[in-house]
This record gives sequence, structure tokens and C-alpha cells, in this order.
Amino acid sequence: MRIKTLKLIMSNAYLVDWGAGLALIDAGIALDRTRILRHLRGRERDLRVIVLTHAHLDHYGAAAAVQAATGAPVAIHGADAEPMRQGKSVLGSGRRIGKLMVAAVRLLEPAFRVPPCDPNFLLEDGMLLHHLGVPGRVLHTPGHTAGSCSFLFNGGNLFVGDLVGEVIYSRRPHAQRFLAQDWAVLPDSLRRLQTANAEWLYPGHGRAPIPGSVLPQLIRQVEAAYKA
Repeated sequence: MRIKTLKLIMSNAYLVDWGAGLALIDAGIALDRTRILRHLRGRERDLRVIVLTHAHLDHYGAAAAVQAATGAPVAIHGADAEPMRQGKSVLGSGRRIGKLMVAAVRLLEPAFRVPPCDPNFLLEDGMLLHHLGVPGRVLHTPGHTAGSCSFLFNGGNLFVGDLVGEVIYSRRPHAQRFLAQDWAVLPDSLRRLQTANAEWLYPGHGRAPIPGSVLPQLIRQVEAAYKA
């Protein structure tokens, strides 16, 4: 299995190639359409599915355009499907720098208008993606959004969206601590990741994959932070 990181304008997306086809994990903002299609050049019809970790504008923004260009179906958890159909992002509440992020997104949202996207498949916890020809499994890991999901692929590769990322100024792994719809369930979602025994975590934001071995430390951090 080969994994190609697409460094997009505001986030990461990933092309997973297992020989028999491709899967696109997340789809950046609308302006990322050209970059994504350039990476797919010559293999557009090999794209089996566009799988979205959650319905925020920096993760599904180009999904409708890539779907139209390739014919690949779009899949997202049912709890995030309606905001995506409306071209919206449900941000929840911000903490620390997240408060500024919420204000900035609401200010800039008109300039980063997201094309609505109607999903072809609604994901559920534990669902196998084999019916789409993809060697992966869905883990529902809510908190950042109600429908946030992680995707475990063969070989111990786990795509975690915005549940785990990297602190920009220190380059250290961190659990989501800036923006969430439901802060209370984030620790349980992290514990769910640990049960997957993943070797590598592929974040929605960050320079590189994160070793799965850091999860116990991240769980302790969020349990201490959210204990109240």
C-alpha cells in the first residue's frame, strides 16, 4: 500500500493506492480542486471513493468538483451529511486559539464559499469499506464534529482527520484542543483510536505521520484537561 500526502492550501489530503485502485481521504478547500486533480492525472478512473473525515470547509471543499471530474462516489458519516449538502461547516466552540479560528472562519466564510456536496454513501461506526473496493474500516470518532470519523486501512495506517494533529509552533503531536462541537466525547474518541493499534496516524494538519505509540500520552493529556 502506498500513501501520498497532498499538502493542500489549508490542510492535508491523502491518496491511498493499494494496487487495485485509489481512495482520496479528504478534499481540502474549493481552491484545491486543480491540485488534487493534478495528482490524479491519468488515474481518474482508478479513484474508487472520496472518503471524508468530517464536514468542515477545509476538508470537503473540493469534494463535489473531484466527484464531478472522476465519477468517484463521496462518503461521509450521516451526522455530518446535512451540513455538507448545504455547503456549511458546523464549528462548535473554540478554546485557546480556537476562539480566533471560529471568528476568522465566520468572517472569511463568504470568500471561501464551499460548493454543496451530496454524499453517495453514509458511513457508520465499524463499517467495512470493502463494498467500495477499499481495504479499510470506519471508526466513528466524534467530538470535533458530530460525524467525525477515522479510517483504518490495512497495514496499521489510521487517517484521523482533526482528532490528532501537530502544534504549529512546536511541531509536537497533540489531541484536538482548539475546536469541537462536543468536548466531552473527545477523550472517548481518542481511546477508540488506541484500540485500533495503529502504527501510524495521518492527521488532517501537520507535516508528517504521527507514531501510534503517542496515543497513551495524548489520552492522559485530554483526560487531565477535560476533567471537570
